[in-house]
Amino acid sequence: MFILGMGFVGQFFAEELRNEGWIVSGTCTSMKKRNELQERGLDVLLFDANQPEMGTMNTLKSYTHLLVSVPPIMGIGDPMLQHGELLRSTMIDGNLQWLCYLSSTSVYGDCGGACVDEDFLASPTNEMAKLRLVAEQGWLNLAHDVGIKAHVFRLGGIYGPGRSAVDTIIKQGPLSESQKRRVAKQFTSRVHVADICQALKASIRIKLSRRIYNIVDDDPASRKEVFAYALDLVEKKWPSLVKEITSHERAEPFVQKTTLKGEKRVSNAHMKNELAVQLLYPSYKSGLQSIIDQIENPF
Repeated sequence: MFILGMGFVGQFFAEELRNEGWIVSGTCTSMKKRNELQERGLDVLLFDANQPEMGTMNTLKSYTHLLVSVPPIMGIGDPMLQHGELLRSTMIDGNLQWLCYLSSTSVYGDCGGACVDEDFLASPTNEMAKLRLVAEQGWLNLAHDVGIKAHVFRLGGIYGPGRSAVDTIIKQGPLSESQKRRVAKQFTSRVHVADICQALKASIRIKLSRRIYNIVDDDPASRKEVFAYALDLVEKKWPSLVKEITSHERAEPFVQKTTLKGEKRVSNAHMKNELAVQLLYPSYKSGLQSIIDQIENPF
């Protein structure tokens, strides 16, 4: 398995595959991150998708599976697809059998709270989502041209150990601007990173009947609801950690007056029926409970 973009999902997936006996390599863009990942035993190459080096591209030829987890760049689009001919020649001359591009449910845009599945017309409302939709088709077209099995996973909001509402509360750091903008949304579809990995492994084993799959849990919920539940979990496990937070500070992550576009509930029926994925964490509640159970000492 070669993982272009060793981010949160890529690292988790790499660890799981290594434990199952896979040979796994991946890429990142900074020396600091590369050193950190190599200290954890991961095989990581320093790689700039804007200026792909032939050495890395030649390395890719020996791998049978490729996970693409590189986000688009504003004003550019997918950085790898800029080099279409180089990619095409690499794939034709290599051993690739399987490719998956990690996208986002943001490509559906504002659906007025409707339930959407993979056949729903994607109509992204922001520039990054528009670039993702273009990238989806670009990777599917490229794979088709060279005869490689390929698909797109549209992921909900990704969370997991070290990256969740529980972790945000424990760190007691201020919310980022993007987090604040998401507060008012009535529905946000999420997915635990372990369930993303389940779906990826299933897609390798199973002959798929479609090219695009929504990878989300069963319980779209507001950020306010999720943070309230996470705060309750943290208070029960470490009362002293949050006892000094004022009521105003408690409310801050949940209060937002603006109404945002992007409302939708995303269906995971095809993931369940065709990939036979039985969610480990069907709701944010079971997912957050699992995360807090694994934390021994947050201080």
